Amino acid sequence: MANENELKASIEALEKEKSISADVLFDAIENALMSACRNQYGRVDNIHVDINRDTFKFRVYADKTVVENPEDVEDKTTQISLEDAKQITPDAEVGAQIQVPINSMNLGRIATMTAKNVITQRIREEERNAIFEEYSKLQHHVVTGQVQRKFEHRAAAGQFQSRTDDNGSFSYSINLGHAEGLLPPNEQVPGEYLQVGDRIKVYIVEVRANQKDSRSSGAPRILVSRTHPELVKCLFEEEVAEIRDGIVEIRSIAREAGSRTKMAVWSNNPNVDPVGACVGINGSRVSRIVDELHGEKIDIVNWDENPGNLIQNALSPAKIVAVFADPDERTAKVVVPDYQLSLAIGSGGQNARLAAKLTNYKIDIKSETQAKDAPGFRYEDYVDTEEVEYVDENGNPVDAEGNPLPADEEAGDFTEAEDSAEEENGAEAEENETAADESSDEEPSGEEPSGEESAD
Repeated sequence: MANENELKASIEALEKEKSISADVLFDAIENALMSACRNQYGRVDNIHVDINRDTFKFRVYADKTVVENPEDVEDKTTQISLEDAKQITPDAEVGAQIQVPINSMNLGRIATMTAKNVITQRIREEERNAIFEEYSKLQHHVVTGQVQRKFEHRAAAGQFQSRTDDNGSFSYSINLGHAEGLLPPNEQVPGEYLQVGDRIKVYIVEVRANQKDSRSSGAPRILVSRTHPELVKCLFEEEVAEIRDGIVEIRSIAREAGSRTKMAVWSNNPNVDPVGACVGINGSRVSRIVDELHGEKIDIVNWDENPGNLIQNALSPAKIVAVFADPDERTAKVVVPDYQLSLAIGSGGQNARLAAKLTNYKIDIKSETQAKDAPGFRYEDYVDTEEVEYVDENGNPVDAEGNPLPADEEAGDFTEAEDSAEEENGAEAEENETAADESSDEEPSGEEPSGEESAD
């Protein structure tokens, strides 16, 4: 009874702590007992292990053939004398096969150690599988972890490939609960210094099953990041209920970790302001995310299906004069006021660079002064000037540059048009007079005498 209670307690504890199913543990125990018997007796083809998974009772027995006399027993692992057999099964007969119990407590020390190792190995394998399954489901999600230790980073075969160049020489081990995550230098925010014990949110980039060898325990390798753009997106999904409910969508995001992020949002409900929903009352929502990112600036703009409008939004806070976008080539030429050029480009080109990533357009920015002499930055570069008439605000004709047309050109055009009209009118009058004369000459010869005149 004690063994049954101990087995039950051990299985329930492992099932709870290691997230290993009871069925797997029962299978491990059966395999362990079979291994111990193989080590003790040299063969197990006639040995069986039965475990009642409801009562936790188990028994080990061997199938043996009954022979008449003890001296007839040639192999003790497969044969038993009739005298011994009747002590187990009173109605045993010669030639019959009976089940002979094996006391697991009588197995040798080596056999016991073998059984223990088999169980331990199976538990570790299942624990690794459970961890892999758990964190595979969390891949591309944000989790909270605690900085456990800091160690010198050394690239080695089989390690994760860097997305960018390393910005330091130290990696961090992050305790994620049931497993450890690796935060390598290239996934760390420049200028962000972490201390052991800090609780941080990280983005799980990849979960990889690891093969066990002499240098590795075989535990899954989990790569986490603090620089990935999806980290910001997931933080907003956690913070903003409208995003979780699908009312507001994050259509695009561009990030330079530690400095600035630009994010374009769209609302599926015309009554919901997507930017306002993300910012929150008095900036409460976005400020919590900024605090988690240690002061990183976040620009939130409206998404627009019109490329020109989207590019204009993406370049905010700069004011835009004109945007000439080519959707086929994914290029755009932007004109800004002279005093807004530095703001549109940003410090070190950051604003323009993030806007290009956000919109997936190659953006070329010029001031109004620069645009006057730059092909592709003027309206007239996109229209047929021969078919366009230009006028000023008063309706007077001007050229393409907005200069008034010379007076003689206007008068000359008018005079020529007037002379042409007079000539046409004169020719038309002469034709009408000629037709009238011919009609009057022919009319008498065609007249018939009236009825009155005939009566006279």
